[in-house]
Amino acid sequence: MEWWLLLVIIFATLIFLFLIEVPVAFSFLLINVLGFYFFMGGRAGLNQLILSIYESVTTFVLLPVPLFILMGDLMFRTGVAPRMIETLDKWLGRVPGRLSLLTVFGGAVFGAVSGASMASVAMLGSVVLPDMEKRGYKKPMSLGPILGSAGLDILIPPSAVGVVLAALGRFPVGKFLVAITIPGILLAVLYAIYVIVRCRLQPSLAPAYETTPTPLSEKINATLYYVVPLGSVFFLAIGLIFLGVATPSEAAALGALGSFGLALFYRSLNWKVFKETIASVLRVTVMVFMIIAGATAFSQILAFTGTTVELVMLSERLPLPPMLILVLMQIIVLIMGCFMEGISIIMVTIPIFMPIINALGFNPIWFGAILLLNLQVGGISPPFGMTLFVLKGVAPRHITMKDIYLAAYPFIALDILMMALMMAFPQITLWAPGLMK
Repeated sequence: MEWWLLLVIIFATLIFLFLIEVPVAFSFLLINVLGFYFFMGGRAGLNQLILSIYESVTTFVLLPVPLFILMGDLMFRTGVAPRMIETLDKWLGRVPGRLSLLTVFGGAVFGAVSGASMASVAMLGSVVLPDMEKRGYKKPMSLGPILGSAGLDILIPPSAVGVVLAALGRFPVGKFLVAITIPGILLAVLYAIYVIVRCRLQPSLAPAYETTPTPLSEKINATLYYVVPLGSVFFLAIGLIFLGVATPSEAAALGALGSFGLALFYRSLNWKVFKETIASVLRVTVMVFMIIAGATAFSQILAFTGTTVELVMLSERLPLPPMLILVLMQIIVLIMGCFMEGISIIMVTIPIFMPIINALGFNPIWFGAILLLNLQVGGISPPFGMTLFVLKGVAPRHITMKDIYLAAYPFIALDILMMALMMAFPQITLWAPGLMK
């Protein structure tokens, strides 16, 4: 059978399984069982599939995934994040779009200690959105910043999705987590500039309101009590990796330990919260590991049938500049993001894209950072971005999906602008990991 026909059959089967709502992990498992059985020697192929699954989920590289998920879930359930937002609010003066800026900064800081996008959307939508509506903020300046800033969680480390991407792409997890830090911060700055400029041009979108002055001593005390401890958790999770003191797994363990320490310090940890956190972490971790196992076996099928080699040779023969091939890859991911969840996209694309990226001579960490930002775009892209539905679930009933879609578009444009900057200036991504010991 021709390799291209085999590829069409595989993807047509996957799409069919997705359409009949078979879970992503089980869809890939079925494809893998059939592929290993028919192409790798029947029962011997199934034995190889079992070995592949075992090896894919027992690698030390994946240890940070459940620990990063634990950090984010614990921060959300113990109420540490809302306290941080209240502290940031004390420092903002009468600037245009004050609450929208607070949302951007709050989402960025929460992303730096959690990496849980949907939890961040739920938290910001529940805490900030009602106050925005009460003060007359229009939907573009209330819904949009929540969608945009919550998406920063996937880009600002620690990022569980980032660890999964690095593990499947087979590039260093520590360097990758450091590499995505500066693009994440720059994207938050872009969001803030957009909010300030648009609110100056259209003041009616975010009406100014009187604020009670907060004494400087109270601001400093609140910062020392709520923000600095969160910063220490971020340092444990990422700073130690950058300094070369700890591996990603060790840093993730220290970050999780620091999260428990903060919860105890604020007296927010009880038996109920502990049980709910552990149950949630186990549920999400099992799902992620099943997806990783499916993606690893899927890449082996493509390699064994020769599809991967043929795709690499085809990309080298195309009369197109390598950068244009990279752009076409991102367009494909952007379209997929409108219909699929981020980790599912990683499963489908990484086994195909990474051999091509290596053959074209691109830096895999640089490519991975661009792809990760593209996955963030998918989370807020109509019609089926997961983050859009999470926000609809916590928003007041009068807010429609159309309102949420329209509010997302400017932030999608800013994300695409950031992707273009990362492509044009690779050092935005590669400078920080280049300083690592």
